[in-house]
Amino acid sequence: MSALLDVILPVFLVIGGGYAAVWRGLFSDAGVDGLMQFTQSFAIPCLLFRAISTLDLGQNFSAGLLLSFYTGATVCFLAVLIGARVLFKRDWEDAVVFGFCALFSNTLLLGLPITERAYGTDALAANYAIIAVHSPFGYALGITAMEVARNRGQSARALPGKVAKAIFSNGLIIGILLGLAVNLSGVALPGTLTDAIDLMVRAALPAALFGLGGVLYRYRPEGDMRAILFVVSLSLILHPAIVWVLSGPARLTVPELRSAILTSAMAPGVNAYVFANMYGRARRVAASAVLIATALSILTVWGWLAILP
Repeated sequence: MSALLDVILPVFLVIGGGYAAVWRGLFSDAGVDGLMQFTQSFAIPCLLFRAISTLDLGQNFSAGLLLSFYTGATVCFLAVLIGARVLFKRDWEDAVVFGFCALFSNTLLLGLPITERAYGTDALAANYAIIAVHSPFGYALGITAMEVARNRGQSARALPGKVAKAIFSNGLIIGILLGLAVNLSGVALPGTLTDAIDLMVRAALPAALFGLGGVLYRYRPEGDMRAILFVVSLSLILHPAIVWVLSGPARLTVPELRSAILTSAMAPGVNAYVFANMYGRARRVAASAVLIATALSILTVWGWLAILP
């Protein structure tokens, strides 16, 4: 019970505050859009830049950690994609969106604050290692699959350019790449600059969580509930289960296991809807999956916190 009260509920209370503010008309849709634009394009890229630029790459980029997490993510992507096609008779484009929902867990807005509240700031190194690869890997896989589905029977020569353009115009990826550049080059940034970046960083997560609540108010459940629950179930259960099974052979340390399980157990992120909206496919299912899985993750994360060492 203490994990629920001390770790999970404060995070979801901030999300609930944003949801209630929009619901009661105290915060406008335009305000939500502006807040999410600020966090996604500026504050969170600053957070990622700062974290990656100071991360001990040799110590924290464990092959076992990344292999276990991204094997689970890829299996979930393929399982949901195939399930959407076979079980629900969706076309390939919709099926890719279904798969992306299961692939792209909310590593930032939920994974970071919950891990930090459960195990402290020092426990976030493995989270940042996962996050550094998350957007490049997820968007590369999702965009490639979608472009293949959309261009069946056509020339594939333009495919690499489309994928690269979509990936490298993403603010999160730009923040990660700049952080890696500073880290690898060993450049010492001026204190005034790092202090300014730290001010942005301190605003990132609380503002993003409040904005996420407002965004979720728009995504009230619509569409095929069986399909939505299929996506939600595999997102919340299959991914962390695969990581748990692989943690032994991968020889994950206790901090790595905690970060990998909690990150993989998160609900699909808002990027799942962003991806669906980008292509105009399966938007209702993606939006409802984000909302329902975020609510249900209160219970599933509570369960994992009880199991983890």
